[in-house]
Amino acid sequence: MSTYQTDDEQVEAIKKWWKENGRSVVGGIVLGFLVIGGWQGWQSYQRNQGEAASIVFDSMRQSVASADFDRALEAGTRLIGDYSGTAYASFAGLEMAKLAYQRGEKSVARNHLQWVVDSAPDKALRELARLRLGQLLLDMKELDALDSLLGTATLPAFAGEFAVLRGDLLVARGDVDAARRAYEEALGKGVDDETLVRMKLVDVGGGSAAS
Repeated sequence: MSTYQTDDEQVEAIKKWWKENGRSVVGGIVLGFLVIGGWQGWQSYQRNQGEAASIVFDSMRQSVASADFDRALEAGTRLIGDYSGTAYASFAGLEMAKLAYQRGEKSVARNHLQWVVDSAPDKALRELARLRLGQLLLDMKELDALDSLLGTATLPAFAGEFAVLRGDLLVARGDVDAARRAYEEALGKGVDDETLVRMKLVDVGGGSAAS
């Protein structure tokens, strides 16, 4: 059985319902269009940001290639300031850290790497920056800071490289037995430069330099 027995009753019910709820319905429709339009606008903004950032990053790379480091740093600073939410800003941070290190400005390099660790939109970029930061801390003999950095879980793809870094830290602290285990773990998980790690393993009394 129908809820309303006659057409008139149905019309009256619709009129009453619209009087009570029509404003919220219209509001919901308008809000829906605003949400859709806002999302499309946000996507367009993100796309434009990425395109603009890529142009600045290309300029930065060209400056690095031509050894115009001041202009490269200027472009990198602009990327971090104006396009911090893009991956290009993270690439710029990594490059600026490298340039700073080459100039002997290790503390500046450390700051750039820490920014990428804290701000990169991609997990792999954050891990790459954290790995480089760890290597820099080892070079700076900031062993406690490196120990703290190594206490954070890492992505599987970087596990081998971080195991190498842990081995290096243990060697610096004189614990060659633990370092040997770390290098063996690194080889088991995979590293970019297996020959180098095997040489480090030999230095702490394990394995051989041959694969």
